[in-house]
Amino acid sequence: MSSQASPMPSQASPGSGRAAYRRKPLIWGGKLQELGMLLPACILITIFLLVPFLSSFEIALTNQRLIPRPVPVRFVGLDNFTRILTDPGFWTALWNVTRFTIMVLPVQCGFALAIALLLNQKLPYRNFFRGLFFLPAITSMVVVCVIWSTLFQYPTGPFNQIVGFLSFGLVGPIDWLGDPNWAMPSIVLLSAWQAYGFQMIVYLAGLQNIPETLYEAAELDGANRWQRFWHVTMPSLRQTHIFVLIITTIQAFKLFTQVNILTQGGPRGTTDTLVHYMFTAGFVDQRLGLASAVAILLFLIVLVVSLVQRFVVRDRR
Repeated sequence: MSSQASPMPSQASPGSGRAAYRRKPLIWGGKLQELGMLLPACILITIFLLVPFLSSFEIALTNQRLIPRPVPVRFVGLDNFTRILTDPGFWTALWNVTRFTIMVLPVQCGFALAIALLLNQKLPYRNFFRGLFFLPAITSMVVVCVIWSTLFQYPTGPFNQIVGFLSFGLVGPIDWLGDPNWAMPSIVLLSAWQAYGFQMIVYLAGLQNIPETLYEAAELDGANRWQRFWHVTMPSLRQTHIFVLIITTIQAFKLFTQVNILTQGGPRGTTDTLVHYMFTAGFVDQRLGLASAVAILLFLIVLVVSLVQRFVVRDRR
């Protein structure tokens, strides 16, 4: 009879317990290192963002002025909010920034998507063109406004020259920034051109994450270029669309620099915005408590709009 050796019982090595014991301090050391690296950013955010934002709630309930005066600072409750909500200028500014947002969203996001689709192709020197098309996004808005103010110049600016050439002189010069009907569309065009680069980069990242197999399968099924775009590209970019929509909306509600440099809220208040209204209340009229109340209302409006957008475009699957 052949003897069969019985299996030896497995024994844990003496060092395994010590190794597991050593791993715990290493894990805690890694977490402490991560917290230490995050700490400077958290401190700066707390000092320059969180503390001023929380302080605005206290200031909004007082009559505090930008420059101290002999009149003592006193608690006024909700008087600042009541004054704002009963001021027709506030509602005009809210309507103007809403109108700007509605106009700039399709222009800016559509242009960004079109450029991203173009630069996603296998073109020669495409990295150079990606940097070139992103250049406006890293250009100071003040510089952009100065350049575009020359383009908008009335009556002999380049844009009016182009309009006259294309219409064979039948259309007269347009006062782009002085006509109430053209002032806001002009600012929309300027803003969309300057800021589309960020959305373009986001769309490029989304396009590069779409598997090529989806396009190959659609092509085998006989789908043409438009059908592949509509049934493959657009659904695959759903989450990208949501992100771009929310970010662009938040940026649009903060419209200020273009208005402050080019129109100062005119003509006849057609380009006045919430941030410009807040700037006027705080720095021109020196009513810091009133400006803080406007800032709180602006935050609540943007928050509600963002939540509504997220709810409407959420993935229901």
